Amino acid sequence: MSEDVTALLKRAYQDEIETVMNYMTNSIVLDGVRAEEIKESLQTDIQEELTHAEQLGNRLKQLDEKPPGSASFEARQHDLQPPEDSTDVLAVINGVLTAEEDAIETYRALIDAAEEANDPVTEDLAVTILADEEAHRTEFRGFKKEYDRE
Repeated sequence: MSEDVTALLKRAYQDEIETVMNYMTNSIVLDGVRAEEIKESLQTDIQEELTHAEQLGNRLKQLDEKPPGSASFEARQHDLQPPEDSTDVLAVINGVLTAEEDAIETYRALIDAAEEANDPVTEDLAVTILADEEAHRTEFRGFKKEYDRE
């Protein structure tokens, strides 16, 4: 199996776990009437991101690899940290957009690596998750448009 494929699977797995943590934290700490829709969206997305992590972990196991544990965890989502001002919904929206862009980039790289390695199962999984990440990005672009108009 391609080392590129397994390295990207592990990176994507860690990114999904980090996204769950950051979405949960932001859905808890945001305050204000305008925050409610964002909080609800984040809470809904948590389960989907957790499912992605599980799918990626299972694929790693199928390839005789292990998903990484917390000892090898490296936080990368600096833009998605909870804002100083708990009413700064736009900071969270921008953080989600950055995280989704990073995820999209990772899944596109995984698709290319899996295709090159002749691994259609991983390629199919990455295409499916990529579609979910692009849908999340579209949703949060819509939220951002509302804030940009004001």
